[in-house]
Amino acid sequence: MTDVWKPMAVASRESAVVDAAERLAGAARDRRPCAPVRDLLGRTDISLAYAVQRRLNDGRLASGARVVGRKIGLTSPSVQRQVGVDRPDFGVLFDDMDATDLPALPSERLLQPRAEAEIAFVLASDLDADDLDIEQVRAAVGYAVAALEIVDSRVADWDIAITDTVADNASSGMFVLGRERVTLGEFAPRDVTMRLYVDGVPASEGDGAACLGDPLAALQWLARTAREFGDPLRAGQVVLSGALGPLVPTPPGTTVRAEISSLGSVTATFSPKEPEDQG
Repeated sequence: MTDVWKPMAVASRESAVVDAAERLAGAARDRRPCAPVRDLLGRTDISLAYAVQRRLNDGRLASGARVVGRKIGLTSPSVQRQVGVDRPDFGVLFDDMDATDLPALPSERLLQPRAEAEIAFVLASDLDADDLDIEQVRAAVGYAVAALEIVDSRVADWDIAITDTVADNASSGMFVLGRERVTLGEFAPRDVTMRLYVDGVPASEGDGAACLGDPLAALQWLARTAREFGDPLRAGQVVLSGALGPLVPTPPGTTVRAEISSLGSVTATFSPKEPEDQG
């Protein structure tokens, strides 16, 4: 007899969410990557994966973390190929992820970090209208800056399907913002070019068109998706638009610099050792 697919029972879905969240939270707490959670969620149930993400993020809010924005992930075909997925996702940025003013990013907080260069949009108004066309999205942007996102998977060896990364807050880690603020009247996001250097050596390059064809289109996708989830983007929030090119590993002691045309440069240095390794 041919097997017939049946939806997961409600109780089973709730149990899967709890178990997946506990596995990922344990990996973050113990600083030890865990097995993928797709054995609990399946490979394609995106709504279930976002339920795990919400459970984990609700826990962070309850412990005092503050939401400062969102990130769009998996917008670049090259990054999708690198991590083996085929669609974008999103995650939440919390205040303690912002490393802009730190002298060095704390390597001890990260498990398997990789860096990617992005455009960060800072919103001047809410994006909660019923019809969010591209002009409405454009008008909501106060300014843009160059950014580095440090992605970091709690799943061992980055062995992820789309449900693994969505559940894991879109593999969020930390981020660093550049200092040069540029309005959309001064540049076109899709026309930027990017070069990424690791310890002074060219390591990645790309352009705005690599980000869903246009970083503003990525922002529009997120704005509509966030509104549908009942948690629209708000004025003052930072939105990381997604990678402009391939990501690169960033072990302790690494210095990464991104140069993005029209937006200038942004640099991140990772602490050279984990504290417990220092003699």
